[in-house]
Amino acid sequence: MIKHDSNINLVTAGLLLAILMSAMDNTIVATAMGTIVSDLGGLDKFVWVTSAYMVAVMAGMPIFGKLSDMYGRKRFFLFGLTVFLIGSALCGLSQTIVQLSIFRAIQGIGGGALMPIAFTIVFDIFPPEKRGKMTGLLGAVFGLSSVLGPLLGAYITDYISWHWIFYVNIPLGLVSIILIVRYYHESLQHSKLKIDWLGAVTLVISVVSLMFALELGGKEYDWNSALIISLFVSFVVFFVAFFIAEFKAAEPILPLWLFKRRLFAASQILAFLYGGTFIILTVFIPIFVQAVYGGTAKNAGLILTPMMLGSVAGSSIGGIFLTKTSYRNLMIISIISYVVGMYCLGTMTEDTSRLMLTIFMILVGFGVGFSFSLLPTASLHNLEPQYRGTANSTNSFLRSFGMTLGVTIYGTIQNNVFTDRLKKAFKGMQGAGGQGGGGFKMGDPREIFEASERAKIPGVILDKIIHALAESITYTFTLTLIPIALAAVTIFFMGKARVEVNKEGSRG
Repeated sequence: MIKHDSNINLVTAGLLLAILMSAMDNTIVATAMGTIVSDLGGLDKFVWVTSAYMVAVMAGMPIFGKLSDMYGRKRFFLFGLTVFLIGSALCGLSQTIVQLSIFRAIQGIGGGALMPIAFTIVFDIFPPEKRGKMTGLLGAVFGLSSVLGPLLGAYITDYISWHWIFYVNIPLGLVSIILIVRYYHESLQHSKLKIDWLGAVTLVISVVSLMFALELGGKEYDWNSALIISLFVSFVVFFVAFFIAEFKAAEPILPLWLFKRRLFAASQILAFLYGGTFIILTVFIPIFVQAVYGGTAKNAGLILTPMMLGSVAGSSIGGIFLTKTSYRNLMIISIISYVVGMYCLGTMTEDTSRLMLTIFMILVGFGVGFSFSLLPTASLHNLEPQYRGTANSTNSFLRSFGMTLGVTIYGTIQNNVFTDRLKKAFKGMQGAGGQGGGGFKMGDPREIFEASERAKIPGVILDKIIHALAESITYTFTLTLIPIALAAVTIFFMGKARVEVNKEGSRG
């Protein structure tokens, strides 16, 4: 326990710094991705920079959560923070896209400890009547990170170097470490829980098998090759083994009995579907801006910011009206805005103005923003206190799982469609071959991200490249309407439940 308010404030500051740092990470990297690809190459592998991080976060999140219950939050929070900073330093030193993806995985292992433990520490040090206010503060930090991430990533990339988008984590992390070490003194009483190692291992193996199958299939290997088939079989076998492990585990990573509650189950499914579709925008919008519009990383960041501001607005409005109407009614507003915005994004061409793109981004961001405040709260609705941590980590886990699968599946689809469109565009052109005409390499078109190199590509060739890329990205956006439609159906299963204020003034 922390006895002095000043110490509580300093611990809170340390936690918020760590959350800000880890929350900004993906948006900073997404904004700089065009420049990173231009420097390191590997457009066909760039989705792994994000997916490697997400897989590591997803794997570490439930494990570190259980370890912190058993042996103390402080030591594992500091461990995660240290690993995150080491990974950040290594990312800044990367020389190839493969190296960057590996170092991002190291970064993700640390990130998997930060989020769940930080939220749990907040619930440990604050009494129930103040937790609502703190949840709002944490939401504000996420909102701030959504705005700062793209802008900071853009300006660092344009005016310093993309390497520094990772180095900037180090001073923030060191301040957080000092504050937590000095001022956070936790109780030594912890529950001795059994870690579901079998569940963790089978889930990670199944997800990695699926991701490699989707990444390698149709490119390095044929879809009907022995390797790809083996990877899909591995996914199915270990995914089934995961569910068997969860039924038998004393403390499962994914407590399946909670899914008997309709509101809980709907909230988890929505977290998965929203996570798997929203991540696509943060990855492909910067690529669209830099390649199709010929903008810089700064332009990409500024274009992405309205989407993030829209999400902050949606999250705030959702939180304000939580006690006034049902979760379902608020999520209906969310899904309408999300569907309209994503449909509009799917209709874009290279001639679409930046103003219209900005409006589409605001619509999508506003719709998704509701899920940030509503779904975690709905997951905890009427749950006994001893299960709230599990419910919250499950919601975060499934959102991360959705993001991991989404960025891999849709990234693979976009890359395959882009390659197919290029082949059709250059079919029959003299000297196209593997170059695609004009000296342009179809397998690694980094030239379109650099203004100086872009100017060297003949206009007719450049138009074909831009058109192919624009079509591949908007086609990918259109396909996301399928899981979004599933989300719309799921919302109606949430029932009429709503947040109620009990006699003690706390939310139930």
